[in-house]
Amino acid sequence: MSLYGTKLNVRLRAARVVVEARFYGQGSVLAETVQVRCEGIQVKLELESDADPALLAKLARLSEAGCFVIQTIRQPTPTTYAVTVNGLPLDLGT
Repeated sequence: MSLYGTKLNVRLRAARVVVEARFYGQGSVLAETVQVRCEGIQVKLELESDADPALLAKLARLSEAGCFVIQTIRQPTPTTYAVTVNGLPLDLGT
C-alpha cells in the first residue's frame, strides 16, 4: 500500500487493513477423515485522506492487484508438501 501511495503521490493520514477469514473443519483425526477448508476471506481497507476519491480508488485497485496474499488465494497456486524426519524424506503412504 505505502509503495503504491508513494508512487502515486497520495497523501494518507492513516491506512488500516482488516482481514477476516471463515474456516470450516470436519472429520476425525482417529479415523483419518479430517477435512478443512476456508469458506471465505474478507479484506477491508480503511483510509483517511483528503486526496481525490478517483486517486484513492486507483490506489485501492493497485493495492489489491499487487497483494501477494489476495492473488495467491484467488488464483490456483501449485503447492508441494514434503516431510523429513532426521533429515530423511518420510513416505506419507498416500
